Amino acid sequence: MAKATAGYACTECGWQTTKWVGRCGECQQWGTVEERARAGASLARTTQVVVPGAGREARPITELTGDAVRHRPTGIGELDRVLGGGVVPGAAILFSGEPGVGKSTLLLDAAARAAEGGERVLYASGEESTGQIRMRAERTGALHDTLFLASETDLATVLGHIEAVDPALVIVDSVQTLASDQIDGAPGGPSQVREVAAALIRAAKQRGTPVILVGHVTKDGSVAGPRLLEHLVDVVCHFEGDRQTALRFLRTLKNRYGPTDEVGCFEMTDRGISEVPDPSGLFLSRAAAPVSGTCATVAMEGRRALPVEVQALVAKSATPNPRRVTSGVDPSRVAMILAVLERRAGARLHDQDVYVSTVGGVKLAEPAADLAIALAIVSAITDRPLPHDLAAFGEISLAGEVRPVVSGTQRAGEARRLGYARIVDAGSGTLDQARKHAGL
Repeated sequence: MAKATAGYACTECGWQTTKWVGRCGECQQWGTVEERARAGASLARTTQVVVPGAGREARPITELTGDAVRHRPTGIGELDRVLGGGVVPGAAILFSGEPGVGKSTLLLDAAARAAEGGERVLYASGEESTGQIRMRAERTGALHDTLFLASETDLATVLGHIEAVDPALVIVDSVQTLASDQIDGAPGGPSQVREVAAALIRAAKQRGTPVILVGHVTKDGSVAGPRLLEHLVDVVCHFEGDRQTALRFLRTLKNRYGPTDEVGCFEMTDRGISEVPDPSGLFLSRAAAPVSGTCATVAMEGRRALPVEVQALVAKSATPNPRRVTSGVDPSRVAMILAVLERRAGARLHDQDVYVSTVGGVKLAEPAADLAIALAIVSAITDRPLPHDLAAFGEISLAGEVRPVVSGTQRAGEARRLGYARIVDAGSGTLDQARKHAGL
């Protein structure tokens, strides 16, 4: 038998090294290399065979029913849309998002809605005291007798609260603040996060109680902690929004019980956070008369079609290097569209400052907005406004062609529902033909 030797391995990717380093040489993550005992390659391991007891034996899938794991609505329509209809008993849900975006406010509202239905809810926070949570609950109207609060950072104590309260829903804010005295390391470390999440998920599965975990994010926006955390949970939701605006979006990155392409829309107000079932008019301007440099498009947020107005401004540049300023759109795609306009459509832009922005702070990342951006720029150059009832969507190629985009029928239907009678899309042909179709 080979003698076990001391080694170090990355908790994220499994990379091994003979000495400790602060940064993993494979995945380049900091603080993930930990010491562990590793046996030689010739070490033989055996696993004892355990016969499952009564009620735990394997059964044919046709004899099983899914009645016990049906979705239960939370009372918040947009949250139910993202989760696939509500929470599933025994499910582990991970909420992530930037600090201050409104994760705790949304979950406290969800806890209050569940308490209104007569269910016992446990809200365990390691970041705020119970008094601070009550102040927020008073402001948002989330005071109920069956909503229990606990301010704890010890894992064993939180598990004890779950046993004592016997809740129908558990919310832990956040998983990086809890620690187990059985594991070495500071709270928030990879080993602590792994143990805390595994213990809470195990309790949720055994009791059939859904648990919602709040997770911190890193500088690049990913969930902090080991990647294993996202594999352990059943649903991963990301709450995003710009602090300059009150609009918030909830997206699913993983969902074992529903679709992953749904998006929930919320608005942050003085009395908490409220859902926006129909955000169609949030990203359109309210100008009484048509203004040059504006064009409406239809973007897809998950399965939802959202009309968005793109605005462009073109002015004579006073510097040798004209400015290209964008807000809410991809700068590289705007630069490509400007090159196509100058080369294929004869627009003179090399000595012009170009500013492109969206209304309402929404971000357009899909290429379907190319045609609307191009028409808005041409409208700004010619100082000729587009008709109020015109909407455009389509991808522009380097050859000047307008390509079709996904969900074109749904986009056109949503545009017509909102009163846009003229649709400019891939059916227009080339960029020059689309410009003439738009009346420019």
